[in-house]
Amino acid sequence: MEKLGKELEFISRIKRDGSGTKMVKKKLIELIHGDSLQALKGYADNHFDIAIVDPPYGIGESSNDNKIRSKLGKSKDYGCKNWDDNAPEKEYFIELKRVSKNQIIWGANHFIENIPSANSSCWIVWNKENGENDFADCELAYCSFKSAVRKIDLRWHGMLQHDMKNKEFRIHPTQKPVALYKWILDRYTSEGDLILDTHLGSGSIAIACHYMKRKLIGYEIDKEYYDAACKRFKEQTMQQVLW
Repeated sequence: MEKLGKELEFISRIKRDGSGTKMVKKKLIELIHGDSLQALKGYADNHFDIAIVDPPYGIGESSNDNKIRSKLGKSKDYGCKNWDDNAPEKEYFIELKRVSKNQIIWGANHFIENIPSANSSCWIVWNKENGENDFADCELAYCSFKSAVRKIDLRWHGMLQHDMKNKEFRIHPTQKPVALYKWILDRYTSEGDLILDTHLGSGSIAIACHYMKRKLIGYEIDKEYYDAACKRFKEQTMQQVLW
């Protein structure tokens, strides 16, 4: 019971750093509510072993339209926001590359012109097995590594998921499965690596990093998503402790 109490103390600790930014910290994981671009400017060159990021693609997936395009499974109504109206500017990607030794950038095919020195033979192809609809069949991630293109098949479409017996509760319109991040961490990182996520979203990467013993600093600027991601992270990691 003493060990459990200590674990829960880490889970529930909420503090504010010098700039007043809200932060949740548990062992190797730090989740921060704040502007990641401004935070990046305070890090030294190559501070992170790798940045694994899923920034806005600039294609309007935060609007109401994303719930009416599926013909295979029912889509959840996440409400209407405008965070996906535009992709990040070039300044963001310059800073991202400066502070990290390597990068994996989801959706880079939508804003490749903003990424400096983006020529790469290494891309990740995620086949979502999402059937008939006007969503993309796959999502692409740019990788800075010198290796071949890699593909993962993982169903993720509305209520339909790769593991229907252990479905993930979806809290974000562009949420990615924890299994996808575990696959990435297994192939492109090592235990103890320090990872940066500038757009935490649903917090899937935080859960994956926790289970695979990777250090993570994750930022989320939207207060609603940040609180939901922290709640999800706490619940998922608490289950492991109670088990």
